[in-house]
Amino acid sequence: MSTSVLQSFGPGLWLADGPAVTAIAGFRYPTRMAVAALPQGVALWSPIPPTDELRAAIAALGPVRALIAPNSLHDMFVADWARACPEAELHAAPGLAAKRPDLAVAAELGDIPPPAWAGTLDQVLVGGNRITTETVFFHRPSRTVLFCDLIQQFPRGWHRGWRGLVARLDLMVEPEPAVPRKFRAAFTDRAVARAAVERIVAWPADRVVMAHGAPVERDGQAFLGRAFRWLRT
Repeated sequence: MSTSVLQSFGPGLWLADGPAVTAIAGFRYPTRMAVAALPQGVALWSPIPPTDELRAAIAALGPVRALIAPNSLHDMFVADWARACPEAELHAAPGLAAKRPDLAVAAELGDIPPPAWAGTLDQVLVGGNRITTETVFFHRPSRTVLFCDLIQQFPRGWHRGWRGLVARLDLMVEPEPAVPRKFRAAFTDRAVARAAVERIVAWPADRVVMAHGAPVERDGQAFLGRAFRWLRT
């Protein structure tokens, strides 16, 4: 990948890393955005802050047609991009419109991509979780699956003291990215979740990108099988 603000991650897909943000109880999370080429512009998945450098790099790819908030936790910078790109449509996870009435949500994310994305982005809604409902995406040209929070991995030492202990207990610092224990416990309808995961695991994925963790750059389908073995068996 290049060292520019946008890192090429395959045909029609770029990644951009943002600043760490602080969540509940002082836990710090790294941030990552994906930019996907569409037939008439680009879509921004899980937007990070719109710096001048980042906006210029994205403008060189084409107009921003869609902003994607894959779950109700990844909304921090959506309003900034909506102001910067007023013609972009916001596609938001279930629950975000109620949480953020200030945002003009054009469509709620589900299992069926809009016609403008067909053939480029596929998607599966993973429901039945008390924490958040996340839509997982598959970027077909690069064979990349996009996760926000359902799979995570932090470097050892990222969190210290009692937060470091919680991170270890929550499976956030495993040898390879994993579904945190808090998300596993929060599934109230495992049948619904299992059906969604079976669709995700069936994608012919080479790579997996997470908002919080280093990308998996090979054997993505096999990795997803391991990551969700606890739910599928």
